[in-house]
Amino acid sequence: MKTCISIAVLMASGVWAQTANSCDRTCMTGLVDRYLAAMVKHDPAGLPLAKGVRYTENTAEIQVGEGLWVGASEAPTTFKIYAVDPASSQVAFYGVMKEWDKPLIIAMRLKVINGKITEIEHVLARNMRPDRMQNLVTARPGLLSDLNDNDRTPRQVMIDAADSYFEAIEHGKGSIAPFAEDCERHENGGQTTHNKTPVPWPVDLGSPKANQDMAVIGTLSCTAQVDSQVLSFITRLWPRRLTVVDEQQGLVFSFPMFQHRGGVRSIKIQGVPGVDVIPMGGGTSNLQAGEIFKIRNGKIHEIEAMGVSLPYGTKSAWE
Repeated sequence: MKTCISIAVLMASGVWAQTANSCDRTCMTGLVDRYLAAMVKHDPAGLPLAKGVRYTENTAEIQVGEGLWVGASEAPTTFKIYAVDPASSQVAFYGVMKEWDKPLIIAMRLKVINGKITEIEHVLARNMRPDRMQNLVTARPGLLSDLNDNDRTPRQVMIDAADSYFEAIEHGKGSIAPFAEDCERHENGGQTTHNKTPVPWPVDLGSPKANQDMAVIGTLSCTAQVDSQVLSFITRLWPRRLTVVDEQQGLVFSFPMFQHRGGVRSIKIQGVPGVDVIPMGGGTSNLQAGEIFKIRNGKIHEIEAMGVSLPYGTKSAWE
């Protein structure tokens, strides 16, 4: 009788419920898989959605069942990166899936409280370039592996390292960020730093000479590329939203907003022999990104980024 009474008290007080609904790493990644599978079935009915769950897609707040839920046609298969943050009750995911049978990149965040999904965030990059898909078959090993104890970095130091990347871009000074010598950045599938030989830049700049020069820029290290000032068309990175920190894997998953005030018609390149000026469109825009940093021994080794262009002044909806 005492046992029955004790159980009843625990259930009534919520202690039992919290224990039953605790969600560890396996639970969190499994919930992501369930969510993605439900999207492809176009049916959220079986998901543990909290009452009043918030859902945004490319910064627009919509109802669960809308947006990608309508056209999702294949769940991610081989390109999948998970970041689990028990301290913030969040899990983030970066993968390649299909909508209306066409590939897209999804950067996604779920917040889970007492077993219920309370927040859902999608950032989608559509219209993928075919020549970028070769880097989107499987994720780089460094983005998937756990760190041993000797390679781990304290949580706040991880956050500071990722944040310093944005500071480096804003100030045009690569030494601000703790880039490792082997740091390699990918954007929407394209490798944009540390290429052994020049390869086409992910964005067409409108002339063969400009594209050739940007291909050379893509051979630079992460530090040297920031120092070249090629990223100086980015006015501000705010909010930076370093929201999910996976200490086990050394991942910081952010959802930064790149702000481009416009008016930049060309950039004077510094320190790159044979490359003097890069023409720019000069337009205004924001870019909502999903960006993963691999931090090992306090250094940034891998960056995996994607983003979608939006009107200038667009808010993330999660400020």
